[in-house]
Amino acid sequence: MNEADPAQLARYVTGGAFVLAFIFGAVGNKTNFCTMGAVSDWVNMGDTGRMRMWLLAIAVALLGSSLLQLAGLVDLSKSVYTGPNLLWLSHIVGGFLFGVGMTLGSGCGSKTLIRIGGGNLKSFVVFVFLGIAAYMTLRGLFGAFRVGVLEQASVTLVPGQDLGSLAAAATGMAKATWAAILAALIGGALVAFAYASKDFRASFDYTLGGVVTGLVVVGGWYVSGVVGFIEEHPETLQEAFIATNTGRMESFSFVSPMAFTLEYLMLWTDASKIVTYGIASAAGVIAGSAAYALATRTFRWEGFRDAEDTANHIVGGILMGFGGITALGCTIGAAITGISTLALGSFITFAAIVAGSALTMKFQYWRMS
Repeated sequence: MNEADPAQLARYVTGGAFVLAFIFGAVGNKTNFCTMGAVSDWVNMGDTGRMRMWLLAIAVALLGSSLLQLAGLVDLSKSVYTGPNLLWLSHIVGGFLFGVGMTLGSGCGSKTLIRIGGGNLKSFVVFVFLGIAAYMTLRGLFGAFRVGVLEQASVTLVPGQDLGSLAAAATGMAKATWAAILAALIGGALVAFAYASKDFRASFDYTLGGVVTGLVVVGGWYVSGVVGFIEEHPETLQEAFIATNTGRMESFSFVSPMAFTLEYLMLWTDASKIVTYGIASAAGVIAGSAAYALATRTFRWEGFRDAEDTANHIVGGILMGFGGITALGCTIGAAITGISTLALGSFITFAAIVAGSALTMKFQYWRMS
């Protein structure tokens, strides 16, 4: 039982989130970790290097998170991803629109933060519109459509939608056993696929980007689920995860944190608003990327090319804000953090994001031709 003062724990949690995000931002800048770029390289040039790096990150996060659970340190069923309601239409529509948006906006949420750190003013505009749209989807105009239409299409999977629970319900074998087996099989297959490429094996940056990104997600679960966990909060007398926006265990995701970052900045003097895990992580990515860019003298101011470029980035930010909230995550939040819990919805979101991005690129190529 963690008996530390909640306020002190909050500082540990947000500090840990910032440090992990700082590492991710610096490494992401160095290795050019970009999920939109991964799809673009694959679709337009047949180059799978960055796609394999993304898949390696998923594998490391899945295997590492499974080890944390096997050790009894965390319970991944206490995250937002593994609930019994599978919002299948939300995952498909939200993921697809996020994929469209990240293509128009020149990168996903994490890449937007990395590029801001490198001096990209276009990404700063994407950040603002993504954050506003995300907040509107959480609690505003877009949220009415999300809840009233998309979330009406759901399937209840008892006791949960994670693959371990589904396999246990079908076979009678223990959930923990199935979760470990599936994590080993899926993670091992992804690692084998990533390193099956000679070009991938020859690039240190591919391994660095994939391994560090995956480990950062694992570290996030530890910071939130171990360091920030209280079995009995002194005020509510219930278990609590300190300094998270969801009130549950969290790791890295970069859509809702942008919304909460804007809210925090706008309501700075409101004592009820605090720095949370998500806000600290968004700040950490920008800081880490900026530190790397300045240290290597690659920091460059970059603005919009023309009105169409501006419009594309604004629309891209809005679609990512709506899609990321609707699909319960982005290319990091769902496709890495969510999949590390074996949540079925996160697998659906991952496929929908790739489909939306690939089809948008095909359309853009057709327009150019």
